[in-house]
Amino acid sequence: MTRTLPALTLAALLLGTAAFADLPEPTGDVLLTVDGDITETNVGDTAQFDRAMMEAMDPVTITTTTIWTDGEQTFTGVPLSTLMAAVGAGGDVISATAVNDYAVEIPRTDWVDDGPIVAYLNNGEPMSLRDKGPLWMIYPFDSRTEYQSEVIYSRSIWQLDRITVRD
Repeated sequence: MTRTLPALTLAALLLGTAAFADLPEPTGDVLLTVDGDITETNVGDTAQFDRAMMEAMDPVTITTTTIWTDGEQTFTGVPLSTLMAAVGAGGDVISATAVNDYAVEIPRTDWVDDGPIVAYLNNGEPMSLRDKGPLWMIYPFDSRTEYQSEVIYSRSIWQLDRITVRD
């Protein structure tokens, strides 16, 4: 995974100040809404994120193959662990839901460093709805054999737009 120094610096500053205590309101189109068992909100009882907010959250880039694409792909996005820290997630599972209301459950055990990312770029380009975007939960499939299973593939939800944190 490749991290940029400015993003790491910003994340360190944010983490050092009460774990994202002042989550700004989105100014662009909202890509993701998180609700449920969270302590950090910015719009009512939800945490909403636009692209600029996601880009400011210590993005990482992973290169991996997937069962849905040809050849190696490069994905850039926010680690799920970083996103859950930003919203002060207190539950043990998230329900991740797509634009078409398809939903999957992802347990806290997956919210780990070097785990899945909420990708907003594929091969350096934003993803359209037709191309599984604008957000796609991507695991680094090639990095660990346990990520190459039907269970993990089922958690790799595309067209992601909502996350609910639950017990």
